Amino acid sequence: MLARYSTPSRVSPVVVFLTVGGLYVAQSVIGGLTMLGLPTVLRNQGLPLDRIGLVYLTVLPWALKFLWSPYVERFRLPRVGRNRSRVIVAVGGSLCAAGLAAIGLTDLSPLMPVLVCLILVAFVTSTVDIACDGYAVETLAREHHGWGNTAQVGGSYLGSAIGAGLFLVLVDRYGWSPAVFFMAGVVFLLGLPFAFGPATRGAVETRSHAPSLVTALKRPAVRKGLVVAAIYVAAQKWGLAMLGPFLIDYGFDLATVGVLNGFGSMVVGLAGALIGGAVVRLFGANFVLTLAILLQTTMLLAFAFFDFAGSVPKLIVIGVAILSSSGIMALGFVALYSQFMGWSDPRQAGVDFTIFQCMDSLVSMVGGVGAGWITETLGYTAYFGMAAAICFAAAPAIYLLMRGRTVLASAATSQG
Repeated sequence: MLARYSTPSRVSPVVVFLTVGGLYVAQSVIGGLTMLGLPTVLRNQGLPLDRIGLVYLTVLPWALKFLWSPYVERFRLPRVGRNRSRVIVAVGGSLCAAGLAAIGLTDLSPLMPVLVCLILVAFVTSTVDIACDGYAVETLAREHHGWGNTAQVGGSYLGSAIGAGLFLVLVDRYGWSPAVFFMAGVVFLLGLPFAFGPATRGAVETRSHAPSLVTALKRPAVRKGLVVAAIYVAAQKWGLAMLGPFLIDYGFDLATVGVLNGFGSMVVGLAGALIGGAVVRLFGANFVLTLAILLQTTMLLAFAFFDFAGSVPKLIVIGVAILSSSGIMALGFVALYSQFMGWSDPRQAGVDFTIFQCMDSLVSMVGGVGAGWITETLGYTAYFGMAAAICFAAAPAIYLLMRGRTVLASAATSQG
């Protein structure tokens, strides 16, 4: 089935890894700047936590992109014609770079113009991501899905190292505008390998399947996968939404947090992704997902203790922050996103994969906005304690859901 619906099926998985990986890095540069870098900068300028939580509204396009994913897929895969992934990526990447450049011309006070611009950038980026995911799933044979998964998770941590690490260092040394302009240039350059790479070699095809949301939601694999995604993302991400502001309030400066984010993503995050991939092959995704949740519960309890005690050495706080936000996150999300690939139908991979990502984004957005209000009202100790309780409760739920084999069986049937 993959060969039937995939134009670039002969492309080397290494080439796909490099070109698609560049797009994932670019997306994560924007995501890291928005979700980790910007909140840290705002807290450093003294903004209250409940206002900083509004930054998570920029996740809204990622949460809703399933609504336009069928139209993107139908344009990308016309009934008769060439695969148009390259067109979507080239136009979208240029618009994202231009949007970031516009943000560099905007002051952070008032905050709303910056948020509106970032939401528009997120809309374009999420649209490009539909084409990117679809291209990766349909181009790589099932036995090479690990390449795509590594590009996705590894690219996300490399991009985060740039967008949340290097960005903060640049802001600290050169100011807001030069730092954002530099990020815009990075995003533009990272899209060039795909725009001029294997995506240019598509042949004219005739396709009989019309991608749709209804087709996706009829499949048991997709419905069960959405439940797994919602529970797992709540467990892993809700507790880390205020990590950057917490570190600032604990006494770290912007440059230190930037180095922390960069080192964590470049070294610990990539190591966690590699270890996660190996452990998944040895023990299965269920084991890795459950283990990651339990480890994250321990980290969140540690953060609650740090705030309560107030005198824990900064070196220990840094170590736990790196391990939690990079290592454990990468360990678990390698397993989760490999499942997303397996649950996606190659005929409409951009739609199926998008639905899972939208659940991820929706849950992240709700938790991020709520995190700011909870922390401003009750403090960091209560916030991290509540997040740890949610995380711990998610462990048995994930284990029981993943224990059943109906998801994998349904995915195999749909792709067979």
